[in-house]
Amino acid sequence: MKRRSILKMLVLLVSLTALSMIIPLIIAVVMEERGMIRAFGISIGAVLVIALPVLFVSRKQPVQFNTADGCLLVFLTWVAACLQGALPFFFSGYVDRFADAAFESISGFTTTGISVFIDLDILPRSLIFWRAETHWLGGMGMVVLTVAILPLLGVGGFQLLKAESPGPDAERITPKIAGTAKFLWISYMALTGVQVLLLRLCGMSWFDAMVHAFSTLGTGGFSSRNESIAYYQSPAVEWVCTIFMLIGGYNYILIYRLLRGKFRDVLRNSESRAYVFIILISVVIISAALVPTGIPFLDAIRQAFFSMASILTTTGFSSVNINLWPPLAQGVLFILMFIGGCSGSTAGGVKIIRYVVLWKQAGNELRRIIYPKGVFTVRLDKKVGRKDVVYGVAGFVFLYFLLLGCTVLLVSASGLNLFSSVNVALITLGNIGQGLGLDNASAIVYGFPSGLKWALSFIMIAGRLELWTAFVLFSRDYWR
Repeated sequence: MKRRSILKMLVLLVSLTALSMIIPLIIAVVMEERGMIRAFGISIGAVLVIALPVLFVSRKQPVQFNTADGCLLVFLTWVAACLQGALPFFFSGYVDRFADAAFESISGFTTTGISVFIDLDILPRSLIFWRAETHWLGGMGMVVLTVAILPLLGVGGFQLLKAESPGPDAERITPKIAGTAKFLWISYMALTGVQVLLLRLCGMSWFDAMVHAFSTLGTGGFSSRNESIAYYQSPAVEWVCTIFMLIGGYNYILIYRLLRGKFRDVLRNSESRAYVFIILISVVIISAALVPTGIPFLDAIRQAFFSMASILTTTGFSSVNINLWPPLAQGVLFILMFIGGCSGSTAGGVKIIRYVVLWKQAGNELRRIIYPKGVFTVRLDKKVGRKDVVYGVAGFVFLYFLLLGCTVLLVSASGLNLFSSVNVALITLGNIGQGLGLDNASAIVYGFPSGLKWALSFIMIAGRLELWTAFVLFSRDYWR
C-alpha cells in the first residue's frame, strides 16, 4: 500500500514538472526555436505518456504515509524532477553529456546557481527561461506546490511539508496544511509579479525582468546575461534586486504575520532580529572597507548592500568583481557564506535560526560554569525552547561541517587548489552559486569529470533538503 501511495505521489509531482515546461515551450514556438520545440516536446511527452496511465489506474488509490515515507517521497521527487528538468538541456544539443545537463538542472532546482554554461549569449531564449524557472519552482518547492493544489494528500501533507521545508521546525500558519501551502505560493507569485513590474520600470525587457525575478525570489542567481546584474549598469536595478533578495531570504511565516498586522510577533522574533543585525553590521563593515579605496560613499553603500544580500541569501548575483575588493570586505562575505538566510525562506545555507540557538546555548554553558546548580534553557521569541530543538541543531551543524570537509577533500582531489575547493564546497552545499577567488566558477565546474559532477549534484540536493531528509535514507534503522 505504501509503495503504491509513494509511486502515485511521485508520478503526480513529476507530472507537475512536465506541465511547467509548457511556458518555455510556448516561448520556443514564438521565437521559432525549432530545436527547443523538439527538446521540450520530447521532455513533456515522455513523462506524460508514462504518468497518465499510472494516474488513471491508481485514481482511487488512497494516499497514506507517515513522516518517514514523506522523507523518501521528497528525496525521490527532487531527484526525479531534477533529472526530468535536465532533458531539455540534453536534447537541446548545447551540452555533450547528460551529467552536464543534470548538473545544470539540479543547480537550478536547488537554487544553487552555478552553471556549466560559459557563454549564455548563444543559448536560446526558451532555454534561458527554463533555467530561471527551475529556480522559481525549486525556491518554494515542488512539494509545497503539490500540497497547495492537491488536497487529496490529506494527513500526509504535513509530513511532506516537514520533510521539504527548511529550518529546525515546520509551522502551520493556517488550520489546514493545504491553506498554508496556498498562502506561501500566492505570496510568492505576488512578490514575483511586483518585482517583474519594478524591473521593467528600471529599463529591463519583459523577458529579462521575468528571468531575474524568478532567480531573485528563488534566491538562485541564474541570469540571462554573462555579466549577471553588472550588465545593466543600473543602480535602480541593483536596489530592486537587493530588496527582493532580502525578502527571498526572509521567513515567509513572518511575512504572513506582517500582512496580518502582527508586528509585535515579528519584532519579538529572535531570528528576525538576528537577520537585521547581520545585514546592518555587514553593510557597515564592507562600506567602511570600500570607501578608502576611492569608491564614492553612496556607491559603496549600494555595492555593500547588493553583495551582502547576494551572499547571505545564497542568491549569487554579481554586480561588481568582489575579488578586487579589500581583504576585510571579502572576509565579511566569506563569513556570510557559512550563514545563509532565515528558516522558512527560499535561501540555502545553515540558516540564521540555528546560529541563534547555538549562540544562546553557548551563553547558557558559560552561565553554568558560574552557577553549576542553575537550570538554564534556550528562549526563542521570549518563549522557552524545547531541548530536542537544541540537540537537532547541534546534530545538523556537525553533519553540515563534516559534509563540507568531505566535499573539500573530494573537490581538491581533482587538482583544484585548496581555497578554490573550499569555495566550490560552500557553493554547492550551501546552494550559494557565487564564491571568492574564482575568476570563472562555470569554467571550473565545466572542466570537472562527470563523476565529480554527479557527486556535487547529490551535495546540492542534500543541502537543499536540509541534509536530514537525504541522509536518513542511508540509515539501517530507517529501512527496518
